[in-house]
Amino acid sequence: QVQLEESGGGLVQPGGSLRLSCAASGRIFSIYAMGWYRQAPGKQRELVANILSGGSTNYAESVKGRFTISRDYAKNTVFLQMNSLKPEDTAVYYCNVGDYTGIHQTYWGQGTQVTVSS
Repeated sequence: QVQLEESGGGLVQPGGSLRLSCAASGRIFSIYAMGWYRQAPGKQRELVANILSGGSTNYAESVKGRFTISRDYAKNTVFLQMNSLKPEDTAVYYCNVGDYTGIHQTYWGQGTQVTVSS
């Protein structure tokens, strides 16, 4: 089993910044992807950004140019730097990790609340 520990959510004013972190631990085999999803009230969970084992990244159109995902491979930790935050970024953010153990396993964090409000 893989455990995910998220941190960094909170309340911020529009235009502000937050940095989310997610550290994976436990029985890790070969992580092939780490990323962040978010879910706002009444909406479906959506991909925010992910980073693959080779270093390539994907971003939702709504966050391109404002958010940056990065990874510390040695510590199995993924970061999401969020700048120029907008009220529509308000959501619960979930860390997601894909681990290849012979089959593809996906793990989710417990979620961290991000609220953008004045």
